[in-house]
Amino acid sequence: MANWRDEYHAALLVRDEREQANSSLYDAYTRLADRTAAVLASTASRQQPESSETDTHVRRGSTAVASLQDASKNPQSLLVTVREDLAAAQRSRSELHDRLTRTTAELDKLKSRSQQDTRRIASLEGERTHLTLRLKDRDEELRGKAKLLDDVQDELASLNLQLNMAEDRSNKLQRENKELVDRWMARMGQEADAMNEASKF
Repeated sequence: MANWRDEYHAALLVRDEREQANSSLYDAYTRLADRTAAVLASTASRQQPESSETDTHVRRGSTAVASLQDASKNPQSLLVTVREDLAAAQRSRSELHDRLTRTTAELDKLKSRSQQDTRRIASLEGERTHLTLRLKDRDEELRGKAKLLDDVQDELASLNLQLNMAEDRSNKLQRENKELVDRWMARMGQEADAMNEASKF
């Protein structure tokens, strides 16, 4: 299974390639918009009240403007159309530029966040490794203590058995001792009685 960081990086590369694939179109469109704006500025600075000069300047434009002149006999309407097209192109260029700026800023943020996430992941992986080793050591310690407890319990059971046997033996010896003492006392009593009887004569 691929690392998620590799997948994330690959997705960023694909997105960058997709955005940069149309960079030549963006550049060409920007140059066209700049050239059109320059033409419009030049037209505005040279414009005279007479409509003849306006017609002359428009006729000096691109072939697209000439086609528009052929389609429309009103030079003022043609100028309005060109200005509207230029304004639309400028708005579109501005919107594209804003989108590019936002996308670049977002890309920078994502790259920064990716670096932070990478460092955070490395730190967490190190911490996980450390905790895994500590857990393994703790498991070994618990197994050792469990074995020690089993050994102590076995030894305690053995000692209890020996103690019970010793108590049984002690009780037996006490009974035998008492019997011997009782027999000895009875014998001594008999001998004393015999000596008393013999002393009467």
